[in-house]
Amino acid sequence: MVSCPLSLQPTAQYGISKPISLSAPTKLDMERNSRLEQFLEESGLYETEEDDENRKKVLGLLDRVIKDWVKNLTKKKGYTDKMVEKANAIILTFGSYRLGVHGPGADIDALCVGPSYVNREKDFFIILHDILAEMEEVCELQPVPNAYVPVMKFKICGISVDLLYASICLLVVPEDLDISNESVLHNVDEPTARSLNGCRVADQILQLVPNAEHFRTTLRCLKLWAKRRGIYSNVTGFLGGVNWAILVARICQLYPNAIPSMLVSRFFRVYTQWRWPNPVILCATEEHELGFPVWDPRKNPLDRTHHMPIITPAYPSMNSSYNVSMSTLGIMMEQFQFGRVMCEEIELNRAQWSSLFEPYLFFESYKNFLQLDLIAEDVGDLHAWKGWVQSRLRQLTLKIERDTDGMLQCRPHPDEYIDTSEHRLHCALFVGLRRKKEVGLEEKIFDLRKAMEEFKCAVHLYMFWKPGMLIRFSHVCWREIPAFVFPVGYKRRRFKRKKDADDEDMKPQKGAKQSCIKRKQDAENENIALSPPSGNRSKSRETCQKGWRSSILYFFVSFLAKSNVAETRGAVFESSLKPTIRSSLTLTV
Repeated sequence: MVSCPLSLQPTAQYGISKPISLSAPTKLDMERNSRLEQFLEESGLYETEEDDENRKKVLGLLDRVIKDWVKNLTKKKGYTDKMVEKANAIILTFGSYRLGVHGPGADIDALCVGPSYVNREKDFFIILHDILAEMEEVCELQPVPNAYVPVMKFKICGISVDLLYASICLLVVPEDLDISNESVLHNVDEPTARSLNGCRVADQILQLVPNAEHFRTTLRCLKLWAKRRGIYSNVTGFLGGVNWAILVARICQLYPNAIPSMLVSRFFRVYTQWRWPNPVILCATEEHELGFPVWDPRKNPLDRTHHMPIITPAYPSMNSSYNVSMSTLGIMMEQFQFGRVMCEEIELNRAQWSSLFEPYLFFESYKNFLQLDLIAEDVGDLHAWKGWVQSRLRQLTLKIERDTDGMLQCRPHPDEYIDTSEHRLHCALFVGLRRKKEVGLEEKIFDLRKAMEEFKCAVHLYMFWKPGMLIRFSHVCWREIPAFVFPVGYKRRRFKRKKDADDEDMKPQKGAKQSCIKRKQDAENENIALSPPSGNRSKSRETCQKGWRSSILYFFVSFLAKSNVAETRGAVFESSLKPTIRSSLTLTV
């Protein structure tokens, strides 16, 4: 339970500006706060003591593994017995676990800090990887060495772990290493600095908020809300844990005496009016003699392209939300507006807290989708393949935005779905497509073939590709969404027909190039059709309808040679496509 500061108001200024309000909570605020805390408990956001002990045991096991790993490496590299005895590495946590807002089933973000002679490329991603692969307690091992922050993902004793590595400029790593001291950044590369900053940022956030407990409760609440509304995913261009933490921390600074129920309401009130790309900053950024680049759009032209800057407080300050695109920013602003309206209803006693957390019905909100089917030979391969494709999915949405001049909105769905009817291991990803509201009502044709071809090239660069890994694309309308994405017994909602728009839409397209089937528009007057190949323009309307589902873009990856990966796979892919398939994925909106 949170305590309420009724009389003592902090006089210190938190953040880079004065607070908006120093008002203390009223009796009604306290009542709403009690109902909010009760809702969070009923939603299962808090771990039991047994679960917490299991996490500590996992961290203890991981700590012993990396200590043995470093000692063995020290011996193999020819150091003295005394040096082998002193050799050490430590495990530090960051993210939700370090902030104290983790819940049941949440993963552990961990950082392994090792000595200067133990490197990331070979010692961490090859030798430690092989050690973990041989452990019975470890499964779903997935290295991602080329990520912006290189990471090794796996499950140990049933708990998911994202493990980073940082080699610092010390021969012996002390157990009581002060990670907040900037001396740890001496003579390290940028990936190492980014890895170290996970812990440093978490500590800074907790120091920069007026009340850590109010901050934690509010952050738990908004993370749950973001997941329910489908906008909690850094990898797909929305916001991840550290982004939400910084946004919430800034609201805590602006309302230092507010309690969680007030902070949630103020969160939506402030960010629906925020003038992006003005940055969210918790403290003044500073330069340092170490010379790492610091986010500063006045000096760095690339920083001016960021749409939703959320700046980390620890040196070197950087934009933690560089993944956000114009489409995902627009989607999040729509959801912030939804949150603001619901909070106003709650404050007027017209709604309950559960109304704010109503799940977003993704498949009932769009009429057109890109479906990405991923196939692999075994569970481990599928997990790795899925992780790689998801890490590149943001690039696909950016390319589509580029090729459509920003007029087509892409909404990646953060969840994946499994088709149990497939004879091979399978999962599917979906991207919702619709024209942006500010675009006029006249018909538009969008050709996505170039974006798909470039995305294919990016996917083929996966360094851990194995035979049997396959990806295929298809465009599906809302009627053709596969049944496996819905719960058993779920009844799909029917879109209401707009006579003034739909009657006109049911007429055939004019011109040979637009002789495909016209489909009903949705609320935004949207329609998508697959363009037929030039040699089959005389194909009948009935044949087009039957061929709709068969006009799928396949990536034939399973039979490609391992040598000359990028060139060979690209050549085989190009030669294996039929003309009918090459000319698909032209969207008429």
